[in-house]
Amino acid sequence: MKSFATRIDIQAPVDKIWRILIDLPSWPRWNTTVERTVGHVERGSKVTVFVKQSPGRAFPLRVTELDVPRRMVWAGGLPFGLFKGTRVYELTTPAATGAVFSMREEYTGLLAGAIGKSIPDLQPAFIEFARCLKHEAEGC
Repeated sequence: MKSFATRIDIQAPVDKIWRILIDLPSWPRWNTTVERTVGHVERGSKVTVFVKQSPGRAFPLRVTELDVPRRMVWAGGLPFGLFKGTRVYELTTPAATGAVFSMREEYTGLLAGAIGKSIPDLQPAFIEFARCLKHEAEGC
């Protein structure tokens, strides 16, 4: 099973980080990995992300879980569970002065092995997403 993950400490309140995360229209302004976004974050809603790594290619997803301001899950893929990509965004607060942001994506399903071979290495983009979120939240 192919997967990607990143984690970073952010010296900002969880509520501030959460507001940045769910404000999809602002992503292209602060996030160097995103070309544009469509939709809004609400449980059950559709969102589409266009990433710079694959210009012009749309990634349609559905918000499947929303636990404000701690956890958000997006999923997309093929019918009948043949292929599914699940991205989890999480914020934890191990200390009073900041938060830990983590993001991971896993691919499952009968065709995950075959389709997974065509998925580029997203690890650098995951690391960059987290770095950009930190920069935006800390106001640097």
